[in-house]
Amino acid sequence: MRVKDITAVLEEFAPLSVQESWDNSGLIIGSQEDDVTGVLVGFDCTPELVDEAVDKGCNMVVTHHPLIFKGVRRINSQDPVGAAIVKAVKAGVAVYAAHTTADKVIGGVSYDMAAKLELENVQIMMPDCEGTGLGCVGEFPVPMTAKDALEHVRKAFGLAVIKHSKPVSGLISRVAVMGGSGGGEIAAAVSAGAQLYITGDISYHNFFQPEGFMVMDIGHFESEVGIVDIFLSKIRKIFPNFAVLKSEVLDGGNPVRYYGIAGQAGNDAGKK
Repeated sequence: MRVKDITAVLEEFAPLSVQESWDNSGLIIGSQEDDVTGVLVGFDCTPELVDEAVDKGCNMVVTHHPLIFKGVRRINSQDPVGAAIVKAVKAGVAVYAAHTTADKVIGGVSYDMAAKLELENVQIMMPDCEGTGLGCVGEFPVPMTAKDALEHVRKAFGLAVIKHSKPVSGLISRVAVMGGSGGGEIAAAVSAGAQLYITGDISYHNFFQPEGFMVMDIGHFESEVGIVDIFLSKIRKIFPNFAVLKSEVLDGGNPVRYYGIAGQAGNDAGKK
């Protein structure tokens, strides 16, 4: 098995050609011709994830978020990114990321969110000419009140908390979702006819919304972590007898912590 065999599976699902211009999806450390002894799949390529890969005999790591987004001017082992780079290079661990590639494809991050919510008639929210796009929109099987929608979303994603705008007064039927940082796409959700938009990283002023439209911020990690299981299933389907493992540090992988509540949303979401 070589690195290129694993990347071919991932890129059949999430082609590099569809990634956003600012993104850095693809093989970040290593060579396509390197031999692979095992693959560890996680969410972020942290120093702890690289250590786990080495401990488990895996010399390839696949994550959603790229280890390197932009040019690196210094590699300092005291910095989390630098430490992960140093550990991976020293141990000969290849590092691959499928970020906006997995955000935009049918069956990717946003479609996973829609599936958790049991949405019907799901379509891409912001389609592009490639037949892919950001976010998706669909309908609840049965319209529900804002209160019921909040509880439905909480249970679907295993959350302890949800940040949200003023609840709408009527029934909600049409819902838009987008994994990760979706605050900049609120207008697209409105244009798609959504009454509710679920995403992460919504800023303060974006919680002021007009009557009849509501936003929920469920967290960046919480909205996207389901992609880890999708990567696992894609690779295992093609290579059922190869060592493809899910990271055990994933449950603690959410860098956002919540103080003063029973449990942590990130930890609960990581166990879904």
